[in-house]
Amino acid sequence: MTIETTDLSELDFPTDLEAAPLSIGDDVADLLFREARTVNTFADDDVPDSAVRAAYDLVRWGPTAMNTVPLRLLLVRTPEARTRLAAHMNEGNRDRVLAAPLTIVAAADTNFHHHLPLLAPHAVGMVDRFEGDAGSRTGLARQSGLIQVGYLITGLRAAGLHVGAMGGFDAAGIDAEFFAENGWQSLLVLNVGQPAVEDATRPRAERLAFTDVARTV
Repeated sequence: MTIETTDLSELDFPTDLEAAPLSIGDDVADLLFREARTVNTFADDDVPDSAVRAAYDLVRWGPTAMNTVPLRLLLVRTPEARTRLAAHMNEGNRDRVLAAPLTIVAAADTNFHHHLPLLAPHAVGMVDRFEGDAGSRTGLARQSGLIQVGYLITGLRAAGLHVGAMGGFDAAGIDAEFFAENGWQSLLVLNVGQPAVEDATRPRAERLAFTDVARTV
């Protein structure tokens, strides 16, 4: 399937492409960032588990607080599960969930501390401390989990997939529907696949430049 991409040199707003050389080639930078788009409408092509697994095998190496790696993934594929999930999405996102070839609920495991003997043996003493402090566990799990969601979107792009991320949903409803037994907390819902031939994305919007967002002290 051929996907039309935007020639960044033809955009009518400034880019910082001349700022400094990158350690990766322009083809990789374009794939992961500059030409990657948020997709709203997907083709019917299947999304194999192998592609999602390949993406996660990159994502898991990204840094998290204390190497807690709290991100958990619910892959929603069956029509029955898709209908259950759509019931908790905001109205504008329901049809997107029902039509996408794969939807991933990215969640945070608030019981991540059970894995610390493997993931952080240098901090194994924190297991008992976290066991008695659900508030700290939840805050850390959600913070690092959201960081990992950013890695996940980039990892899925690296695996040749496209993503439409959605924050409009009833988180408590999804958690009760799917995570009542394990205590995971939903963070973001991602539709994943290949773009539809038409109307897959909106026109690219401008971005803030480095000088707009950075201060040196």
